[in-house]
Amino acid sequence: MASLTTAVAIIGSMIWAAAPVEFTLTDIHGQTKTLTDLAGPKGTLLAFIGVECPLVKLSAPKLVRLAEKYQAEGIHFVAIDPNAQDSLLEIKKFQEENKLPFAVLLDKGGSTAQQLQIERVPTVLLLDANKELVYRGRVDDQYGFRPGLDGRKLSYQLPKPKREDLARAIDDLLASKPIQLAQTEATGCLIGKARTPDPKSKVTYSDQIVRLFNAHCVSCHRPGQIGPFALGSYEDAAGWAEMILEVVSDRRMPPWHADPAHGTFSNDARLRDEQIQLVKDWVAAGVPEGDRSQVPTPPKFPEGWLMPEPDQVIYMADKAYSVQAEGTVPYINFIVDPGWKEDKWVTAMEPRPGNPKVVHHIVMFVIPPPGKTKYYTKGLPLTVLDWFASFAPGLRPPVLPEHMGRFIPAGSKLLFQMHYTPCGTPEEDRSFIGIKFADPAKVKREVAVQHAGNMFFSIPPQVKNHQLEAWYDFSRDSVLLTVSPHMHWRGKDFKYTLHFPDGREQVVLFVPQYDFGWQTTYTLAEPIRVPKGSRLHCVAHYDNSADNLNNPNPMATVRFGEQTWDEMMYGWFEIALDDKDLDLTADAASSGGGK
Repeated sequence: MASLTTAVAIIGSMIWAAAPVEFTLTDIHGQTKTLTDLAGPKGTLLAFIGVECPLVKLSAPKLVRLAEKYQAEGIHFVAIDPNAQDSLLEIKKFQEENKLPFAVLLDKGGSTAQQLQIERVPTVLLLDANKELVYRGRVDDQYGFRPGLDGRKLSYQLPKPKREDLARAIDDLLASKPIQLAQTEATGCLIGKARTPDPKSKVTYSDQIVRLFNAHCVSCHRPGQIGPFALGSYEDAAGWAEMILEVVSDRRMPPWHADPAHGTFSNDARLRDEQIQLVKDWVAAGVPEGDRSQVPTPPKFPEGWLMPEPDQVIYMADKAYSVQAEGTVPYINFIVDPGWKEDKWVTAMEPRPGNPKVVHHIVMFVIPPPGKTKYYTKGLPLTVLDWFASFAPGLRPPVLPEHMGRFIPAGSKLLFQMHYTPCGTPEEDRSFIGIKFADPAKVKREVAVQHAGNMFFSIPPQVKNHQLEAWYDFSRDSVLLTVSPHMHWRGKDFKYTLHFPDGREQVVLFVPQYDFGWQTTYTLAEPIRVPKGSRLHCVAHYDNSADNLNNPNPMATVRFGEQTWDEMMYGWFEIALDDKDLDLTADAASSGGGK
């Protein structure tokens, strides 16, 4: 049980510490500790943590470095875990994996956090030698959220911090100077609270909530997957209830960025308004469990391939790639020769992460052999670099009907484009792809990926809404199957519009808030027949100003490039020839262009 004597009042942006902070808590070894026991002669840093919060994991190496620097100067560090859902075993494991060189205390029930007005982890409090509060907020500004449309929050991450707020505050304290910035906003995960459930609630975990999570969340939020915490039990879900409510209310989760006013997609991940209301009612009622006997059998997830058993498995490299513990990792490209001595028809392909903890997504391309960059198949062109397959959390691999296939010319190579997201500890990855080949004699329709792309542009510095556009001309009757926009950190929005020969126009997809962190392929619920002579128009906007918190350098003129600090403008899409068998000769190809 914790005891605390303090009165901290926050008025505007000022912090007033009316009395020294004091508490009594238990450490991970079961020993009782007071703040007086742990305080430093020059000051004390209290870091409120939660072992599954992604931002806590990313902050842990920074806290270790700061402790190693400042503890010798008289600033002692203390971590406090107030989460109801964090077990002692999990907290010990977190301390060991991150090699925290300071005490870790348990604030079960969160009374200390509540009295200190801590709502999120990670939050840090810096106390002076008298244990009075002098700084409250974040470690630095490298990760956080920025305002979006309709009150939504969009995440941002910088290659490195622009402002190291905690380090500056400690330096000011040690120099006996006034703290330049005494309070910053701590962005992270809401603390999991202990609650008293309403026994009369009509909404319970066992009745409605578990079914909702099983259908929309558990595929990613389970052990070994990219979801930062599991949602496979009542205890897991209850501990994260407020955080779940926030992200589904903001529609940050499940991740989906298409404007519902345009297009219908079979892989639409959005929750309906009534489903979000269920979560609100459940949290408002104190997250009641209900009758545990009503809980359905947990969903089964295949341990092996989601596609039919592959004919060939190809790894991205002979050795694993080392992923750093923190920061931003630029796209990493691996080129592999699969040894294809003859033309191939592919009917299914499934990229798979070797380490789902750090593989955010995989995009794969075909590199045609020298001299084949103008190679045309029976109906559709191969370009210098053709999109082949992708992996993203929750994305199911495409499996084409027996009479359809993707054509790959002999001698082609595969490019693995890896997007890694550091998770706070060093990791290794060796991802791979499984491929199922089609019988050439049975393939009657070719499916291929094309794009309306723009590689020749210059985005001026400090421009908030720079427009780029590109066109694709259909020279054959086709069927549009999927669309997948691609930009980098400065991408703002993206729209696909079909212009038909009879003058009609149709908006296929509009992404009003592009999020580079989620590379989504939008699968049309009803494929669109596109007659010869149609044009696909793609329009994208870019924010190269300082207002874009993702922007690595608002003073730079930005041009096309593969790295994330460069830019791209690709409107990828997947098509098949409409009512044309492959034994019918195609003597021309479609073309794309941009401006």
